[in-house]
Amino acid sequence: MKVLVTGGAGFIGSHVADRLIAGGHEVVVVDNLSTGMRENVNPKARFYELDLVNPSLREVFEKERPEAVNHHAAHANVTRSMRDPALDATSNVLGSLNLYECARACGVRKIVYASTGGALYGNPERLPADESHPIRPPSNYGVSKYAAELYLRVYALNYGLTYTVLRYANVYGPRQQPHGEAGVVPIFAKAMMSGERPRIFGDGTKTRDYVHVADVAEANFLALHRADNEAMNIGMGVETTDFQVFDAVRRALGVQMEPIYADKRPGEVERIALDCSKARRLLQWQPRLVFEEGIAVTIPYYLKRYGGTSRT
Repeated sequence: MKVLVTGGAGFIGSHVADRLIAGGHEVVVVDNLSTGMRENVNPKARFYELDLVNPSLREVFEKERPEAVNHHAAHANVTRSMRDPALDATSNVLGSLNLYECARACGVRKIVYASTGGALYGNPERLPADESHPIRPPSNYGVSKYAAELYLRVYALNYGLTYTVLRYANVYGPRQQPHGEAGVVPIFAKAMMSGERPRIFGDGTKTRDYVHVADVAEANFLALHRADNEAMNIGMGVETTDFQVFDAVRRALGVQMEPIYADKRPGEVERIALDCSKARRLLQWQPRLVFEEGIAVTIPYYLKRYGGTSRT
């Protein structure tokens, strides 16, 4: 199958493209390289440097005629979405709409859409939160990601386009960059390798559900042919505190230092973990790497990239 991967030069999208190619699929990557890197694009994929809001996207679809789309391109900065909601909506809503229109016009059979879990459910009423939890996004980012989900449902209802929505927990792993706010593992790792004390926003007790990018890529691979017209969580279902992340990275690098604590940031939830039993049932998927194991296989990437050496 030919699959067009948006954001395929980025952290998660590039791993998804790699998994699709390893599974025998033909891959076309579209990425504007605003946060992605050309070096991440699999050499077996055809690459187009293009923003999703660009009308030229239609030409790519008409030329390539993909059978499926894996949609990872997004503006993914919660804090910036609060400062500049129009920028966030332009990328995540208008960009997605242009993509869906191209897919509809060119006969795409299925779209796998990368959505968000924690930014969608807000401060949860119950943990772990399942897909029936009320949708109460506390940030513009969460609103825009959910809007793209709703538009997908409209396209399925009116045009017969099939989709699967994957609502991610906090994804980490090789190729994640220490920019923005989601990349807490590389942010901590790079700071520690530079001899700097990492900053934790809040008192270190805020929790997230961390899932390794290899497990996420596998979920995307399975979603091509399963769980049609469903939305499901992709995570570990385990709460991990900010300090536990700090400590795991510190131990993996073999350094001794304490964090700096700073004020909380607006729009962030305090606690989250995702119930992923639906993905286990419909995708026959389950995560393989627990957090400590995932950190152990991730840190060597940052040691190589930033020229550091562990002290273990």
